[in-house]
Amino acid sequence: MDSIYYSYYSSPVGNLLMIAQQGKLTNLDCELEQTTPNPKWILNNELPLFRQVKSALDRYFSGEKEDFSDIPLNPQGTTFQQSIWQALRRIQLGKTTSYGELARLINNPKAVRAVGGAVGSNPISIIIPCHRVLGKNGQLTGFGGGLPMKRFLLNLEKIRYVDKGVEYVKQKLLKKYTA
Repeated sequence: MDSIYYSYYSSPVGNLLMIAQQGKLTNLDCELEQTTPNPKWILNNELPLFRQVKSALDRYFSGEKEDFSDIPLNPQGTTFQQSIWQALRRIQLGKTTSYGELARLINNPKAVRAVGGAVGSNPISIIIPCHRVLGKNGQLTGFGGGLPMKRFLLNLEKIRYVDKGVEYVKQKLLKKYTA
């Protein structure tokens, strides 16, 4: 079995939990989605991949253009989820899309609800930019890290959105990690 490594990144939106296996990032979790690290995981703040991710996040949070394209990722999910996460990676910095547009992008326009589920199960927040998905007419929709975090990320990227000013997101059950 391959070792699983983890580290934390202290960001303006809270501590982000980074998890890596086989030299690729498998998770970047917001505080609201984290669980206590498995005792079998290895804390490694100096892993080259984690240093790379931290450097990219530093650039992103300082307002520099950062697309995270050089970070090796390995999110775990179904083929459908993978297709949605790949589509999310194509949303450029400062741009948005909707669940319906994502469904059309994968040639499955009736799969809007399934797309929403796949977006919501994104294991690599920020880098796979699910925060750039808005509802109809640019309305702010749910986010695993909480709507305050989504607002912060959208504002950082100077993205306009319609905000009803209410936190609709229910606390998710903690993610289940492999191994």
